[in-house]
Amino acid sequence: MLITIGKVLKPWGVRGEVKVEPLTDFPERFTRLSRVYLTSPAGKQVLCTVKSVRYAGKTPLLVLEGYDTPEKVKALSGWHVQVPEEEAVPLPEGSYYWFELIGMDVRSEAGEKIGTITEVFQTGSNDVYVVKRGGTEVYIPATHEVVKQVDKKSRTMVIHLMEGLLD
Repeated sequence: MLITIGKVLKPWGVRGEVKVEPLTDFPERFTRLSRVYLTSPAGKQVLCTVKSVRYAGKTPLLVLEGYDTPEKVKALSGWHVQVPEEEAVPLPEGSYYWFELIGMDVRSEAGEKIGTITEVFQTGSNDVYVVKRGGTEVYIPATHEVVKQVDKKSRTMVIHLMEGLLD
């Protein structure tokens, strides 16, 4: 499985550099890349060797083998920059990538199936898990008071059913 770490914005300069919007909490990771997968909005994938990386402020600028002119790079605008899941930066204990949570079953502490996580989004204070429950969606706050256990192996999350949570 591939994980998205950035999105190609546009060409930068005249040497074929690619300006990338980082979509990762670890933008420094671009300096360690030797290859990336580029995936078009239509789903086409291309494996590219990363020849060099530098930054303009906090924005990574990549030089990709085979894309050495602004015209060639412009064709990549809107494509996602991806790496294999195995190359994900390790997170501290108790932290999870969104891709690890989507598709996970959610159960109550009593074992009742609540639903399946279909989406995750950020709010000002915490993430929120969108859980498909029958024909409806339930919003579960990603807080220690609610989320009691996450088991990546069994792809199960156990939550504390606080009053009004499923209403």
